[in-house]
Amino acid sequence: MNRLQFWQLIESARAQASNPNDGEEVAHGATSLLASYPTEEIVAAQQVVWDLMADSYTNPLWAAAYMINGGCSDDGFDYFRGWLITQGREVFERTILDPDALAELPVVRASAVDGIDLEGEDTLSIAWDAHVKATGGQLPDDAFTIRYPELDPAWDFDFDDRDEMTSRLPRLAALYLQ
Repeated sequence: MNRLQFWQLIESARAQASNPNDGEEVAHGATSLLASYPTEEIVAAQQVVWDLMADSYTNPLWAAAYMINGGCSDDGFDYFRGWLITQGREVFERTILDPDALAELPVVRASAVDGIDLEGEDTLSIAWDAHVKATGGQLPDDAFTIRYPELDPAWDFDFDDRDEMTSRLPRLAALYLQ
């Protein structure tokens, strides 16, 4: 499985979901769909997930997640990025380039009003769960590697600094820091 195939899997799961903005529902749908793939494709999907997690491991996105979810630990950032993956390729790629663009998404705007966290922890285990469902066994230990890039030191500031957050993520700040 390559990235394009993985994104097609996510789009299929989103199309079947009653609420395609719900990261957990989309992840569960993707897991069910993936379980019907050949075992080697299921195993390969895990590397795609971790490559996407690495691509989205940036301070600007972490700052956006911090603002949207009212704080964001290491695990919380993983879960936020899991949710982001379930929003599909277009949203994911646009957000990596401009995290402040999240303010345009209706689900993010609704979250600002409702205070609902945007998380998709189950996205991280789509391939794992699909493999168990398909084979009854766990993914091989060498199924994937995790490579996280260095974070941008220019974004190494206190995310509770309202002025700094407002200057760097003005559209999100207009929604969340009123």
